[in-house]
Amino acid sequence: MRSRPFGRTDRHVGEIGFGAWAIGAAWGKVDDAESVAALHAALDAGLDFIDTADVYGDGHSERLIARVLKERGGERPFIATKVGRRLPTQAVEGYSAANLEAWVDRNLQNLGTDCLDLVQLHCPPTDAYYHPEIFERMDRLVERGKLRHYGVSVERVEEALKAIEYPGVQSVQIIYNMFRQRPADLFFREAKRRGVAVVVRVPLASGLLSGKFDAQTQFEADDHRRFNRHGEAFDVGETFAGVPYEIGLAAVEKLRPLVPEGATMAQLALRWILMDEAVTVVIPGARNPRQALGNLAAAELPALADATMKEIARIYDEDIRPHVHQRW
Repeated sequence: MRSRPFGRTDRHVGEIGFGAWAIGAAWGKVDDAESVAALHAALDAGLDFIDTADVYGDGHSERLIARVLKERGGERPFIATKVGRRLPTQAVEGYSAANLEAWVDRNLQNLGTDCLDLVQLHCPPTDAYYHPEIFERMDRLVERGKLRHYGVSVERVEEALKAIEYPGVQSVQIIYNMFRQRPADLFFREAKRRGVAVVVRVPLASGLLSGKFDAQTQFEADDHRRFNRHGEAFDVGETFAGVPYEIGLAAVEKLRPLVPEGATMAQLALRWILMDEAVTVVIPGARNPRQALGNLAAAELPALADATMKEIARIYDEDIRPHVHQRW
């Protein structure tokens, strides 16, 4: 797997990482033994970037990662975590120096380390990006040695563009996939120009782009693909990338003939993301070793043909763009 520079830092990371939301909560039943096996399998295969957050299972995801790394010993992969969603209500006032430090201290404890590789503000309210004092507080935590780098995880392109104006922001995590293409219009070019790392989340549109769902698919009550279908719990863009489920299913059928021989639709979706050089790392989730290794195998696919890229763009423009493009 090819490595890409992580923005202006001195680190390089493999272009496919491990998104650890699904091993924490909100994706239906979680089997910790399978989650641990998935992490081990991915790390054995050379994966070196894991993304988690303090609210994934109320710290459960972070603690599972710490357990696996303790079992393995040796050099640690690059671990990115997040803070901010523990607030009962998202408001600028909640991002105080005291709260930020308390959250980071909890990250440190959960992950079993004395310095965090990367802490991302976890989809704060849009107004927060216009308060430089929040970013200055993160600078102070870097200076005090509690974290090496910080970045942001955003919902909207506007937020991403504002965030990278702050010199301390080393990375932006954003939703980008065949059903959410707007970040490539302007943000990717600006991030590349400024040397900011881009972490791509929701690469499979919550599994829609795996090609495994249909109109009869049932999701468990504690799976956000059921309880957040219309944005009841958090931004609807996090669930199926904000695409109405039935619209997404129809578009998937149009994409299916484009899957390369011997590959899966999920691998096509991941390889499409990696076609953009502005992307640093993409973080698909995995709840078992088969999924983890299948994700990594996408990096071995050859570059997609121009005709394939044009057809994906056409399907997006005709079927998906009206539902999502200007919203995020």
